[in-house]
Amino acid sequence: MKFDIITIFPEIFNAYLNESIIKRAIEKKIIEAKVHNLRDFTTDRHRTVDDYPYGGGPGMVMKTEPFFNAVETIKSDGIPRRTIMLSPQGKVFSQDMALSMSRENHNLILICGRYEAVDERVRENLADEEISIGDYVLTGGELPALVIIDAVARLIPGVLGDERSKEEESFTWGILDYPHYTRPPEFRGLMVPEVLLSGNHKDILVWRRKEALRRTMQKRPDLIGKGLLTDKDYKLVSEIKEEEG
Repeated sequence: MKFDIITIFPEIFNAYLNESIIKRAIEKKIIEAKVHNLRDFTTDRHRTVDDYPYGGGPGMVMKTEPFFNAVETIKSDGIPRRTIMLSPQGKVFSQDMALSMSRENHNLILICGRYEAVDERVRENLADEEISIGDYVLTGGELPALVIIDAVARLIPGVLGDERSKEEESFTWGILDYPHYTRPPEFRGLMVPEVLLSGNHKDILVWRRKEALRRTMQKRPDLIGKGLLTDKDYKLVSEIKEEEG
């Protein structure tokens, strides 16, 4: 099984992947882990991987092009891979998911985001699925990627010294974030929503709140009842329900 990790901090993985059980599994060629520096897939001399968010707001958004270039390069060898984005908006990782991945023996691409967010077009068009390791926020996807590698690898036959070990183991409130976009406004026919280019900050605020509610209803409906929603929020929820039938 092969893990391809895309990150702007490849050195984070060196210590962990070169120690203990994971190191032995790599040496035995039971698993393979290759770390790809996202900056190697940029096209400008400054190796830029982020830009300011359309519509304003804090932080920087990671750009589309480097991620598309990285994933397409990795996949160019023709080996089937499942692409996973590490995100607090994803399905919460579990032992059952780790077991399923280990049995399916899929090769995995793990996309590690940083900064405020990753451009939504990466999430929508490159990721086969999103995975979270819990309802809290980390500074990047590197730790979640290591969690998944560790949890999945140790379930692959031959990785643990004693196969009985894996058989005997046990097993913040609010809504999800809104979609983020950055330059360019159009990439391979994939467009940034017009409202974010309008400069109308009132409309942008409403759009963002509505899309955050829509995403939460679609992906984590259990959070709707836990969030502190206002009367305006409930009006937006009603609009979303009407729009989606």
